[in-house]
Amino acid sequence: MSEVAGTRVEAGSLLVATPMLLDPNFDHTVVLMLDVDENGALGVVLNRPSTVEVAEILPDWSDLTTGPDVLFSGGPVSTDSALGVAGLQPGDETEPVGFRRLYEHVGIVDLDTPTEVVGPALSGVRIFAGYAGWEEQQLVDEISTGSWYVVPSAPGDLFDTEPASLWARVLRRQPGELAWVSTRPFDPSQN
Repeated sequence: MSEVAGTRVEAGSLLVATPMLLDPNFDHTVVLMLDVDENGALGVVLNRPSTVEVAEILPDWSDLTTGPDVLFSGGPVSTDSALGVAGLQPGDETEPVGFRRLYEHVGIVDLDTPTEVVGPALSGVRIFAGYAGWEEQQLVDEISTGSWYVVPSAPGDLFDTEPASLWARVLRRQPGELAWVSTRPFDPSQN
Protein backbone atom coordinates (compact mmCIF):
# COMPACT_ATOMS: atom_id res chain seq x y z
CA MET A 1 0.00 0.00 0.00
CA SER A 2 1.28 3.47 -0.74
CA GLU A 3 2.56 5.89 1.83
CA VAL A 4 0.58 8.82 3.20
CA ALA A 5 2.66 11.77 4.44
CA GLY A 6 5.63 9.46 4.98
CA THR A 7 3.59 6.89 6.90
CA ARG A 8 3.65 3.36 5.57
CA VAL A 9 0.83 1.00 6.46
CA GLU A 10 1.87 -2.65 6.52
CA ALA A 11 0.99 -5.89 8.23
CA GLY A 12 1.73 -5.39 11.92
CA SER A 13 0.95 -1.65 11.91
CA LEU A 14 -1.76 -0.27 14.14
CA LEU A 15 -4.46 2.10 12.99
CA VAL A 16 -5.64 4.21 15.91
CA ALA A 17 -8.90 6.08 15.39
CA THR A 18 -8.51 9.84 15.64
CA PRO A 19 -11.10 12.04 17.33
CA MET A 20 -12.10 13.15 13.79
CA LEU A 21 -13.29 9.65 12.85
CA LEU A 22 -17.07 9.77 13.13
CA ASP A 23 -17.93 6.20 12.08
CA PRO A 24 -19.35 4.53 15.23
CA ASN A 25 -17.90 1.19 14.07
CA PHE A 26 -14.44 2.58 14.75
CA ASP A 27 -14.87 5.13 17.56
CA HIS A 28 -11.75 4.92 19.78
CA THR A 29 -10.59 1.69 18.16
CA VAL A 30 -7.16 0.20 17.67
CA VAL A 31 -6.95 -1.91 14.51
CA LEU A 32 -4.13 -4.39 13.96
CA MET A 33 -3.36 -4.58 10.25
CA LEU A 34 -3.06 -8.18 9.08
CA ASP A 35 -2.80 -7.88 5.32
CA VAL A 36 -2.02 -4.82 3.19
CA ASP A 37 -1.37 -4.78 -0.54
CA GLU A 38 -2.25 -2.86 -3.70
CA ASN A 39 -5.77 -4.34 -3.70
CA GLY A 40 -6.74 -3.21 -0.21
CA ALA A 41 -6.24 -3.90 3.46
CA LEU A 42 -7.59 -6.12 6.23
CA GLY A 43 -7.30 -5.78 9.98
CA VAL A 44 -9.02 -6.59 13.27
CA VAL A 45 -10.18 -4.30 16.06
CA LEU A 46 -8.19 -5.19 19.18
CA ASN A 47 -10.19 -3.33 21.80
CA ARG A 48 -13.79 -4.45 21.34
CA PRO A 49 -14.39 -7.58 23.44
CA SER A 50 -17.89 -9.01 23.25
CA THR A 51 -19.78 -10.73 26.04
CA VAL A 52 -19.82 -14.05 24.18
CA GLU A 53 -17.36 -16.58 25.56
CA VAL A 54 -15.21 -18.47 23.08
CA ALA A 55 -16.27 -21.72 24.80
CA GLU A 56 -19.88 -21.10 23.68
CA ILE A 57 -18.99 -20.84 19.99
CA LEU A 58 -15.67 -22.68 19.54
CA PRO A 59 -15.22 -24.89 22.61
CA ASP A 60 -12.10 -26.63 21.25
CA TRP A 61 -10.30 -23.27 21.06
CA SER A 62 -11.25 -21.89 24.48
CA ASP A 63 -8.21 -23.35 26.26
CA LEU A 64 -5.87 -21.71 23.72
CA THR A 65 -7.32 -18.20 23.85
CA THR A 66 -5.53 -15.48 25.72
CA GLY A 67 -7.77 -13.63 28.20
CA PRO A 68 -10.25 -12.23 28.21
CA ASP A 69 -11.63 -15.52 26.87
CA VAL A 70 -14.37 -13.93 24.77
CA LEU A 71 -14.94 -13.30 21.10
CA PHE A 72 -13.77 -9.87 19.99
CA SER A 73 -15.70 -7.74 17.51
CA GLY A 74 -13.06 -7.58 14.81
CA GLY A 75 -14.91 -5.13 12.60
CA PRO A 76 -18.07 -4.59 10.59
CA VAL A 77 -17.27 -7.00 7.72
CA SER A 78 -18.44 -10.65 7.86
CA THR A 79 -19.55 -10.46 11.48
CA ASP A 80 -21.10 -13.93 11.22
CA SER A 81 -17.72 -15.58 10.68
CA ALA A 82 -14.78 -16.13 13.03
CA LEU A 83 -11.15 -15.28 12.37
CA GLY A 84 -8.35 -16.63 14.55
CA VAL A 85 -5.19 -14.58 15.00
CA ALA A 86 -2.37 -16.34 16.79
CA GLY A 87 1.22 -15.99 17.84
CA LEU A 88 3.85 -18.70 17.50
CA GLN A 89 5.87 -19.87 20.47
CA PRO A 90 9.07 -17.79 20.82
CA GLY A 91 11.90 -19.19 18.75
CA ASP A 92 9.60 -21.38 16.65
CA GLU A 93 10.31 -20.56 13.01
CA THR A 94 8.34 -23.39 11.42
CA GLU A 95 4.74 -22.79 10.48
CA PRO A 96 2.49 -25.52 11.84
CA VAL A 97 -0.32 -26.99 9.79
CA GLY A 98 -3.26 -24.59 9.81
CA PHE A 99 -1.18 -21.46 10.47
CA ARG A 100 -0.26 -18.75 7.94
CA ARG A 101 2.36 -16.25 9.06
CA LEU A 102 1.49 -12.62 8.33
CA TYR A 103 4.35 -10.77 10.03
CA GLU A 104 7.00 -11.61 12.61
CA HIS A 105 5.51 -14.39 14.81
CA VAL A 106 1.84 -13.47 14.17
CA GLY A 107 -0.49 -15.16 11.72
CA ILE A 108 -3.95 -16.41 10.96
CA VAL A 109 -4.90 -19.80 12.27
CA ASP A 110 -7.44 -21.97 10.46
CA LEU A 111 -10.11 -22.63 13.08
CA ASP A 112 -11.01 -25.90 11.31
CA THR A 113 -7.55 -27.30 12.16
CA PRO A 114 -7.66 -29.68 15.13
CA THR A 115 -6.30 -27.87 18.18
CA GLU A 116 -4.14 -30.85 19.12
CA VAL A 117 -2.28 -30.39 15.80
CA VAL A 118 -1.69 -26.63 15.82
CA GLY A 119 -2.09 -25.76 19.52
CA PRO A 120 1.35 -26.77 20.82
CA ALA A 121 3.06 -24.34 18.42
CA LEU A 122 0.95 -21.35 19.49
CA SER A 123 1.70 -18.87 22.26
CA GLY A 124 -1.83 -17.49 22.22
CA VAL A 125 -4.96 -17.09 20.14
CA ARG A 126 -7.56 -14.39 19.90
CA ILE A 127 -10.83 -15.07 18.08
CA PHE A 128 -12.54 -12.24 16.19
CA ALA A 129 -16.09 -12.10 14.87
CA GLY A 130 -15.73 -10.10 11.67
CA TYR A 131 -12.92 -7.88 10.47
CA ALA A 132 -12.22 -4.41 9.14
CA GLY A 133 -11.56 -4.11 5.43
CA TRP A 134 -10.69 -1.37 2.97
CA GLU A 135 -10.74 -1.42 -0.80
CA GLU A 136 -7.87 -0.14 -2.91
CA GLN A 137 -7.10 3.53 -2.08
CA GLN A 138 -9.88 3.74 0.56
CA LEU A 139 -7.54 3.45 3.54
CA VAL A 140 -5.05 5.88 2.02
CA ASP A 141 -7.87 8.40 1.63
CA GLU A 142 -9.05 7.90 5.23
CA ILE A 143 -5.54 8.41 6.58
CA SER A 144 -4.94 11.52 4.45
CA THR A 145 -8.20 13.09 5.70
CA GLY A 146 -7.17 12.57 9.33
CA SER A 147 -9.31 9.58 10.36
CA TRP A 148 -6.44 7.34 11.48
CA TYR A 149 -3.07 7.59 13.17
CA VAL A 150 -0.67 4.93 11.90
CA VAL A 151 1.70 3.71 14.60
CA PRO A 152 3.88 0.65 15.15
CA SER A 153 2.51 -2.21 17.19
CA ALA A 154 4.24 -3.42 20.31
CA PRO A 155 4.66 -7.01 21.42
CA GLY A 156 1.59 -7.59 23.63
CA ASP A 157 -0.91 -5.40 21.78
CA LEU A 158 -2.60 -8.41 20.15
CA PHE A 159 -3.12 -10.22 23.45
CA ASP A 160 -3.66 -7.18 25.66
CA THR A 161 -5.64 -8.20 28.73
CA GLU A 162 -7.14 -4.73 29.32
CA PRO A 163 -8.66 -3.86 25.93
CA ALA A 164 -10.83 -1.01 27.29
CA SER A 165 -7.75 1.16 27.89
CA LEU A 166 -5.71 0.05 24.86
CA TRP A 167 -6.55 3.13 22.75
CA ALA A 168 -5.17 5.54 25.34
CA ARG A 169 -2.14 3.38 26.16
CA VAL A 170 -1.12 2.99 22.50
CA LEU A 171 -1.31 6.75 21.99
CA ARG A 172 0.44 7.51 25.30
CA ARG A 173 3.55 5.59 24.22
CA GLN A 174 3.86 7.65 21.01
CA PRO A 175 6.11 10.69 20.78
CA GLY A 176 4.88 14.28 20.71
CA GLU A 177 1.29 15.30 20.09
CA LEU A 178 -0.10 11.77 19.96
CA ALA A 179 0.75 11.22 23.60
CA TRP A 180 -1.26 14.34 24.41
CA VAL A 181 -4.25 13.06 22.39
CA SER A 182 -4.40 10.06 24.73
CA THR A 183 -5.53 12.35 27.56
CA ARG A 184 -8.56 13.73 25.70
CA PRO A 185 -11.84 12.63 27.25
CA PHE A 186 -14.03 10.34 25.14
CA ASP A 187 -16.78 12.93 25.52
CA PRO A 188 -15.34 16.41 24.73
CA SER A 189 -18.08 18.07 26.79
CA GLN A 190 -16.32 16.63 29.88
CA ASN A 191 -13.23 18.69 29.12
